[in-house]
Amino acid sequence: MGDVTRVGGAWREVEITLTASADLPDAYTAVEVWADFTHDAGLALRRPAFYDGGRTWRIRFSSPLAHGRWHWTTGASLDDRGLRGASGTIEVDAVEPPAHRFRRHGFWTMSPGGRSLVHADGTPAIMVADTAWGLPWRATEEQVRTYAADRQAKGFNAVLLMSVQPDMRAVGPRDRRADEGFDVAFEDLPTGYLNALDPAYFQYLDRLLDILVEHEIVPVLQPVFQGFGWKGLDAAGTVVPPAEYARYCRYLVARYGARPAIYLVGADGSGREPQIAAGGAEVHAWDCYAQPTGIHYRPHADNRACQDADWLDFQWCQTGHGGEHVPERVAVMRRDTPVKAVANGEPTYEQTRSVTNAAGWWQGHEAWSNLCAGGAMGVVYGAANIWQWKLHADEPGHAPYFLAPSGGWREALDFEGSTYVGLLGKILDGLPTTDMEPDWETFISPRALRVPGRLHVVYQENGGALRPTREDGLPAAYRVVDPRTGDVVASGRRRPGEAVEDERQVARVVIFCDE
Repeated sequence: MGDVTRVGGAWREVEITLTASADLPDAYTAVEVWADFTHDAGLALRRPAFYDGGRTWRIRFSSPLAHGRWHWTTGASLDDRGLRGASGTIEVDAVEPPAHRFRRHGFWTMSPGGRSLVHADGTPAIMVADTAWGLPWRATEEQVRTYAADRQAKGFNAVLLMSVQPDMRAVGPRDRRADEGFDVAFEDLPTGYLNALDPAYFQYLDRLLDILVEHEIVPVLQPVFQGFGWKGLDAAGTVVPPAEYARYCRYLVARYGARPAIYLVGADGSGREPQIAAGGAEVHAWDCYAQPTGIHYRPHADNRACQDADWLDFQWCQTGHGGEHVPERVAVMRRDTPVKAVANGEPTYEQTRSVTNAAGWWQGHEAWSNLCAGGAMGVVYGAANIWQWKLHADEPGHAPYFLAPSGGWREALDFEGSTYVGLLGKILDGLPTTDMEPDWETFISPRALRVPGRLHVVYQENGGALRPTREDGLPAAYRVVDPRTGDVVASGRRRPGEAVEDERQVARVVIFCDE
C-alpha cells in the first residue's frame, strides 16, 4: 500500500525520500526519476525528483486542492527497486485558511489575459521584487533572516537570485563570511559545464529559500547568468551546453517548484542564446503548477526573443545604470504579440557610483512610471552593494562601476528608495488589478491604468487637479494616496463632471474603485 503522509491544507510542501538500492555512477547526469500524483477527484500531476547525494533522491509536492487523498507512484529511467515503483498516499486535511499569502491563495500564475499575475485561486497580485543576485552563494542564514524581515516589512514580495555563482574565472575562498568568498554549486562550472553537482550547496540553499518563502518573498530563480554575472569574469550562461542548462532547469523545478517560484531562464543577454530556449522548454515540460517563466534582457536588446514560445510568460527589459527614466521601453514591449506580461526588470541600482544616482524618490517615480507604462506584472528595485552581496565597506574585488560609495549589503538595506518601491505594492494590495491596462482616455493625465468598470489608478508626478474626460466605467468612490508614505490623504465619492482637487501640488496616486 505504501506510506501515508498527512498534511494540513493546500499549498504545503511534502517531501518524499527515495533510496536507490545500489550506488549509481553519474547519478545527477544519467538518472531521471519522477512521481505521478493522482487525486481521488481525478486531477493528475507529475513532479520530477532531484538527486541529493549518495543514494538519495527526493520528490517535493504541494497539493493545489484543500482536502482529499493523493496516490503517488514513482518512475525512473533505470530499473532500480528503490527508485522505480515506489508508492504512497498523501492525505490533505481541510483546515482554516492560513495567514501566509501563498498557502491561503496558492502560487502565482499568469492572469487570463496574460498581462499580470494572479494567485492560483484568482486573487490579483503585483510583483514587487528586489535584486539580491548574489544571495544564494554569498549570504548566511542569519543574514537572510535580516534581509527578508526588512524587505517583507517594506512590502517586497519577490527577489531576483542567481542560483549559482556564474563567473568562470572568479576565485576566492569557499567561505561565505570571507572577503571575496563564495560557495560552489558545480565543481566544473569554471570549465563551462554543469555536471559535477555538489548537493551540500543546494541543501544550504534550501534553508535560505525557506527563510524567504516564510517571509512571503518569492525566489526568482535564474539558472546561470548570460551577461555580466558577478564580477564580469566570463559568465557561463552562454557557454554551458544547452542540454546541461536544460537539465539544471529541471533540477530547479524539482527542488524548488513545490513552493512559490518564478523561473528567469534568461538574464542579461540577447534572449536568443540557445540555453534560454532549451531551459524554458524544460521548465514548461516539468512545472505542473504553471508558475511564471520568462526572460530578462541586457540594456541593448529588442526584448522580444522567443515571443511566440509556449513556455514564455513574461519579458523584462533593463534600462541600464545611468539614472535615466525610460518607461517607453516597457510601453513598446507591451505592444508585442503574442501577448506576454512585461516589466522593467532592472532600473538603475540606487546609489550606483554616487550617493545621488537613482537615489530616494527617483526609485518611487521610476516604479510608478513603469507600472503605468504597461508593466502590469510589477516593479523591480535594485541597490548597489546588495546585488553583489558586498560584505562590508572595504571588501576588495568588486567592479567599481557598480558599487555604492560606502558600506556593504547591510547598510544598503536602508537606502531610501527601497521604501517607496515597497509602498507601491502596499498601496495596490487588495485591488482588482488583474490585466489592468494603460489608460490614455479617461483623464487629462499621462500616467494611468484601468480595469474597465472596476478600477482606475492615476499617478500624478506633480499633483494638480484631476478632471475626467469621460465618465463611462469610472467608479465614483476614490481615495488619494501619498506614494511617499502610503497615507490616504483624501477620499470621497465624485459626482459626474467633478475633478479631484489638489492643494498640495506634490506626487500623488488617485485610486477609483467601488469595491
